[in-house]
Amino acid sequence: MSGVILVLDQATKSWVLANLPLGGGFAVIPGFFDITHVHNPGGAFGFLSSMGAEARSLLFVAVALAAIALIVVFYWQTPASERVTAFGLALVFGGAVGNLVDRVRLGVVVDFLDVYAGDLHWPAFNVADSAITIGVGLVAVRMLLQKDTPGECPKP
Repeated sequence: MSGVILVLDQATKSWVLANLPLGGGFAVIPGFFDITHVHNPGGAFGFLSSMGAEARSLLFVAVALAAIALIVVFYWQTPASERVTAFGLALVFGGAVGNLVDRVRLGVVVDFLDVYAGDLHWPAFNVADSAITIGVGLVAVRMLLQKDTPGECPKP
């Protein structure tokens, strides 16, 4: 699944880079959803976007590599019976790698999914961000619903 997410993420970003100028876009559902080419130099929701470009890039690449390593460890520790957890981790892994590819290749993350209602805009995002969000949600719900043996720590 991680490979599918990575390919879909990079294919959609390549299409945006090839077909839309920075800041350009078009309405998919007028008044609610547009495809708009934007670059995010920061983290989620533009976090740390005002930091120096080189330091920011190094920080985000290092954090992404550490997160990817942790995801791999959690994935390999997940029992085969925990399919929802494994699927969620695979989504997070694919999304993290997709955004890491952008950071290494371009120095920014390409975002293009623009959801809004009137003047209320959700920050633009991409396929990788969507996979990360869904994956984290699946893992969190699974952990909350998991019945543990008294005295044991819940497993991811």
